[in-house]
Amino acid sequence: MEHDVSYVRTEMVNAQAAPASERGVVKWLRENLVATPMDAILTIISIALLVYFLPSALRWLFIDAQWSGSDRSFCATVAQGGAQPDGWSGACWAFVKAKYEQFLFGRYTISERWRVVLVGAMFVALFVPLLIPRAPYKLANAFLLFVVLPIVSFFLLVGGYFGLPRVETQLWGGLMVTLVLSFVAIAVSLPLGILLALGRRSDMPVIKMFSVIFIETVRGVPLVTVLFMASVMLPLFLPAGVTFDKFLRALIGVALFAAAYMAEVVRGGLQAIPKGQYEGADSLGLSYWQKTGLIVLPQALKLVIPGIVNTFIGIFKDTSLVYIIGMFDLLGIIRQNFADATWATAQTPMTGLIFAGFVFWVFCFGMSRYSIYMERRLDTGYRR
Repeated sequence: MEHDVSYVRTEMVNAQAAPASERGVVKWLRENLVATPMDAILTIISIALLVYFLPSALRWLFIDAQWSGSDRSFCATVAQGGAQPDGWSGACWAFVKAKYEQFLFGRYTISERWRVVLVGAMFVALFVPLLIPRAPYKLANAFLLFVVLPIVSFFLLVGGYFGLPRVETQLWGGLMVTLVLSFVAIAVSLPLGILLALGRRSDMPVIKMFSVIFIETVRGVPLVTVLFMASVMLPLFLPAGVTFDKFLRALIGVALFAAAYMAEVVRGGLQAIPKGQYEGADSLGLSYWQKTGLIVLPQALKLVIPGIVNTFIGIFKDTSLVYIIGMFDLLGIIRQNFADATWATAQTPMTGLIFAGFVFWVFCFGMSRYSIYMERRLDTGYRR
């Protein structure tokens, strides 16, 4: 018996383009701006605010701004054709241009600033390959960055050895102090935070009690208090004639403060690991440190990448608080220069603060984007 198979397709239909509403800009606008009535209302309000504020902001920041000059007189006058009110000019970027070396180096000896530049170049040369997953020799790279570079940087930045003039840390300032404080605090807080998190989950009562007391004590006080204690109160408890550098005290204070917060982030990751992972490691006969280092910690740290980076960003921004103990980071050195009568205008403070905010935003945004990249690469629950 023969069957009619004329209805069976022998050739595949050519692929057709998706409807216009499901591709390109139209799709993005529909999904992100007007997906729901509430989204549409918020989009309209946002556009209205941008139309109202953005033109005047751009005019103040760029069009009516003064980009060059040698003193306040260049920033105290309205730009030609400016639409600002009488007596009001745009941003005083000439102030930033005139002071940018101080913003970078503080009062570091001018003839020795090549040492700071050299340390920065070495840091970039070692740090960038560490961020690239396919770059080889990761272990050697990490050793050079976290062990060798700090030692070399100490001799270069402080001086007093190998014929280099000594530059006291009281002369350090600007972005240099911000980066040194944040790098050391980040490099110290992560391993110390891991140890504190493991200690808080330890079965040994003494270690657990010490970890809990340290974490809860440090987290219970603001960073300003920690810096004040390290800078002012600590010398009172030291033997007569015994002291150490104020900058080192600030480094220790910031690092310990960050480690307490990092410990809780890591502990959250440890608690998220299923019990079966611990039991499986025990069934293989692994020791505590083998189980922790090879099975538990890699999974825990992968889960808390957003929390770790969030703590790093907080550390970077909190370095500005060292201003309270007489040290001038980027924000502190900018605020100090507001008192310069040569540049005393109504626009100078706002311009300086916007510049500082932009620099902080660039570094924090970079850390945030790299965090997202690592989440995608490690597939820590990230979905497009």
